[in-house]
Amino acid sequence: MSYDDVEIEDMEWNEELQAFTYPCPCGDLFQITREELRLGEEIARCPSCSLYITVIYNTEDFADSNRKNKNIEPPKRQPVAVA
Repeated sequence: MSYDDVEIEDMEWNEELQAFTYPCPCGDLFQITREELRLGEEIARCPSCSLYITVIYNTEDFADSNRKNKNIEPPKRQPVAVA
């Protein structure tokens, strides 16, 4: 069972870890990366103990941009005159 449910807005981006973090009661930080969120992961784990939290977020906010724009046609090429 998850220790807590935490909204992504309540987590902090840690540049050094390249992960969203949230304080763990053990003194370390729960961590989840953008890539994990992109893959649909919702569990942030603490590397120092067995606790984990459920991260509440909108999966579309982290969806791969290639998947988001799948149905958009690429721009048409314009002819270029060369002198």
